[in-house]
Amino acid sequence: MKTIKTIYENIGLPRLIIGLFFIFLIVASIALGFSSAAIFSDVLRRWLMYGTLVLAMVPGIQSGIGLNFGVSLGISAGLLGSVLAMEISFVRDWPQVLGAGAPWATLLLALLFGVVMAAFLGIVYGLLLNRVKGSEMTVSTYVGFSVIAFMNIVWLSLAFKNGELSWPLQGQGLRNTASLAGSFGGLLSNPDTVKATQPPWLHWLAFKVGGVTVPLGLILLFALLCFLVWLFFRSKLGIAMSGAGENELFTLSSGINVDQKRIQGTAISTILGAVGIILYAQTYGFLQLYNAPLMMGFASVASILIGGASVKRAKISHVLIGTLLFQGILVTALPVVNEVIEIGTLPEVLRIIISNGIILYALSKTKGGNV
Repeated sequence: MKTIKTIYENIGLPRLIIGLFFIFLIVASIALGFSSAAIFSDVLRRWLMYGTLVLAMVPGIQSGIGLNFGVSLGISAGLLGSVLAMEISFVRDWPQVLGAGAPWATLLLALLFGVVMAAFLGIVYGLLLNRVKGSEMTVSTYVGFSVIAFMNIVWLSLAFKNGELSWPLQGQGLRNTASLAGSFGGLLSNPDTVKATQPPWLHWLAFKVGGVTVPLGLILLFALLCFLVWLFFRSKLGIAMSGAGENELFTLSSGINVDQKRIQGTAISTILGAVGIILYAQTYGFLQLYNAPLMMGFASVASILIGGASVKRAKISHVLIGTLLFQGILVTALPVVNEVIEIGTLPEVLRIIISNGIILYALSKTKGGNV
């Protein structure tokens, strides 16, 4: 009994309920005749797609700024870096010049642009949050919505030559959705794309086993990012940052500049947001502009809270568990319910209900700023 009680206390009632519900949905979907290989492929793909965006929550929470709803700053930087890289690739005719190396060059350039812009924006954002201590989550929510609105103006103002990005015959403004099929889409996650565009010695990046798609390249990259964040918070700088988030007065008395640590945590969180949206787009195969990223910050916050994090403490395990449960339920619940109740528009309605319901539940765990 003590062992069961210990396991129950470690897991927690919310995660236990959501975890059992997730298992039930998997069993139900298989019982209804859905392909288990397709289900596991979709769950794995969405887990990895959103993983880095949820990972971006860890530095913000640990440094003391709380739940970073303003991760949209990093997302916008990553999207802007991606469209700039795609335009340069098109103008310089990299597919002809570099051949199979063109997608890699575009991806690396997108990451470079995104990280540099996100680092700058993260520092400015951190300075702002230092001026509104105690109201960080409220301010970050406004920042997140505001930057998406501002980027709508930017997307409408850009005049690119790349036909995948710009509206035809209009000369100005970018498409709502830009295909990455001719760029870095699926480079780390799609077996068909890898086989078609990359030499045989790189075919291990994505392959199928028993019908299940294994995006090994994306798995290794996400694992590397998780390891680097884990390693960072065990370094002297990371421990000082965690101390600033946990007990500001004690950290100040130890001679550590708390405001500086908060800025550093915000910058790292914003950078991970930029990297995360590029990896998301790479896996999805499209860049989604304008209002598409509006709620990604909320989904990331909900995921890490479901994983067991609080507004003061977050770990890599919270990222992994929370993202799996959140995205897994979204993947498995919709086809199961749609099979039981056949209404044309029901899947989209249920997606909104389930997604926002999980977010509402996760945020309801915070009581007066504490979980």
